[in-house]
Amino acid sequence: MQSANMLLKKFVRSSVLPFAAQHGMKKDLFPVSRTLSLSLCLKQDNSCNPSEKLDLDAWKKVMKSGLQEEVSETVSEHKELSTLAAARETLEMWRLAGRSVPENITEEQLQTFMECPSKSAKKKYLRYLNLKELYKKNDRRKMDEKRERRLETQEQASKTDETRRNSFICLWASCMDRAYSWRVAQSMIFGQPLVFDMSYEKDMSVREVTNTVRQIVLSESCNRRSVDPFHIHFCNFKDDSLYHKEFVKHYRDAWGKLLITATDQCYTEVFPKDKLIYLTADSPKVMKTFDHDKIYIIGSMVDKSIKTGVSLARAKRLGLETAALPLEKYLLWNAGAKNLTLDQMMRILLTLKDTGDWKKALEFVPKRKYCGFVSRPVHELKKTLNLINTLKLGKRQEELRKQFAKNYSKKLMEK
Repeated sequence: MQSANMLLKKFVRSSVLPFAAQHGMKKDLFPVSRTLSLSLCLKQDNSCNPSEKLDLDAWKKVMKSGLQEEVSETVSEHKELSTLAAARETLEMWRLAGRSVPENITEEQLQTFMECPSKSAKKKYLRYLNLKELYKKNDRRKMDEKRERRLETQEQASKTDETRRNSFICLWASCMDRAYSWRVAQSMIFGQPLVFDMSYEKDMSVREVTNTVRQIVLSESCNRRSVDPFHIHFCNFKDDSLYHKEFVKHYRDAWGKLLITATDQCYTEVFPKDKLIYLTADSPKVMKTFDHDKIYIIGSMVDKSIKTGVSLARAKRLGLETAALPLEKYLLWNAGAKNLTLDQMMRILLTLKDTGDWKKALEFVPKRKYCGFVSRPVHELKKTLNLINTLKLGKRQEELRKQFAKNYSKKLMEK
């Protein structure tokens, strides 16, 4: 055993130690040699055969292979560190040169930057990282500004809470609400009825039904705040319809407290036919004045495809009188359909009911649909336009006659 230990020590001193000293691994070698000697001692203690000999060539091969692996690993680590440092230096140089380089870059991003095949690809990758960093900074800045604004509004709200809690303001709001409700309640008894025909659910998509209900909600709020409101009737209204579901979504608990009349009956069953007038843009008859004794019907329909003649056909089927708003009489209409939204119709009818002035009422028509108001009646404008055209034609004929005479005289002179 002693001879084997001695041979191992000689081998380590002669061949392994100089190799380890060259590569800076002398300190790591002592525990390895110690474990080897201990393992040899244990093997010889356990094996009772004194004839077994130590194979020094095998041990030499094992030691050399292990040392070479460790040395290669350390060399590769040093190379990676050196390449990463060089890449960071190049990035710093590019940043100083004014190129778009991110301020903070991770090791993974640096590795992908080094793996780029060309310089242009590296530049594109760095530009992408820089833009990503800028977007993050911008989002963070926006979030900070939003937070500051929220804090400012909270501070202002806390400052103005005292004025909001003023008893006079609260009393005024509650009194106005009661006054509006009282007017609508009076209109349910003494007011002029206005009917919304709710029988067009099959002719519309779900989105169009939601838009229709939204416009009716706006119409109801306008009617509630007016001086002399209508008594609104929802006729042909069913409880399990899409209209009903959308109204419940909008009003929630207030749906059962609305001062309107909703019925599944047709308006011909509720009111006499001779008093009903169906307002439709397709009607050949033009409405001249607002009649306070009549009951006007508005079709609760929003159609993006503009289905012409649907409401007119329904009114004719029921044998009702129809009317259209005199848009061409008072407005210089542009090209396009003359269909208005339900809340616009409600504002026009309320203004006509209060004032009887068509110009004031038709101010609620969107200005993109017309050029301006007509200053004179349409038939007079047509007469003036025809006169201008005839004068233009007459002048043109005289000019042509004079030109022909000149050309003819020149030809005669040439002959």
